[in-house]
Amino acid sequence: MTTTARMQRANRGSHFRAYRLHGADPALLDPFMGIDHAWMSAPTFPPHPHAGFSAVTYLFLDSETGIANRDSLGNSVLIEPGGLHWTAAGRGVIHEENPAVLGSTTHLLQIFVNLPRERQDAAPFALTLAPQDVPVVQRPGVRIRIPLGSFGDVRSPLVPPTDVTLLDISLDAGAALDVPLPAGQQAFVMPIFGSAELDGETFGLDDLGVPILPAGAEATTFKLTGKPGGAKVAVFIGRPLHQPVLSNGPMAFASQDSLSAATAAYHRGDLGSL
Repeated sequence: MTTTARMQRANRGSHFRAYRLHGADPALLDPFMGIDHAWMSAPTFPPHPHAGFSAVTYLFLDSETGIANRDSLGNSVLIEPGGLHWTAAGRGVIHEENPAVLGSTTHLLQIFVNLPRERQDAAPFALTLAPQDVPVVQRPGVRIRIPLGSFGDVRSPLVPPTDVTLLDISLDAGAALDVPLPAGQQAFVMPIFGSAELDGETFGLDDLGVPILPAGAEATTFKLTGKPGGAKVAVFIGRPLHQPVLSNGPMAFASQDSLSAATAAYHRGDLGSL
């Protein structure tokens, strides 16, 4: 049975706006913790810590510039339009992301993915996928980019610490696509522009609706169809971790002891600096 979550609009001045999907119930999006579909044209968030989960940035191809990413591990990376950067925060890291060219607009997904409990206290690390390395599948009236996970027999080369799928799907008006949903995994579909149907039910950016398909005992498929004017959607698929989520905002762990330890480490300066 499909349910529907609602995105919230958010703004920070004239240089940042977003549609945010953050479930009050951690089970709603598990293993994802939240998604920001955003446009950013100037520095918005100063250097800040993360711990216990992964912060993932994916840039859509229509971004006017890339994002300059740097972290307390010494990494300095340009995320190009169409590329993806995965920061596995583990026991703690500080990072910052800004448009590479100030005044030019980046169009992105900021994705927060939980880490399995046994990986939450591990050393932080980062992974980057260049735009040219993102697999693409073409179907009549449909284009699918696969920055994470797989679609059919086509798989992203990135191997992240939490096995999830992200599909960037463009649909012409009337074009349809069957999306496989493996047994034991749940999915949700975020509208990026326009309107589409999921198994005959219309959703779109204007109504802020995000259809959620819960995990089932058997593999299944769901059908996406572009409405007049076409649509772009982001499909998120993952196996729920079914673990507690204790958060203080920028950090989230399965245990209070780990959360307290990471918070103390940050205040001592153990996470480094930029």
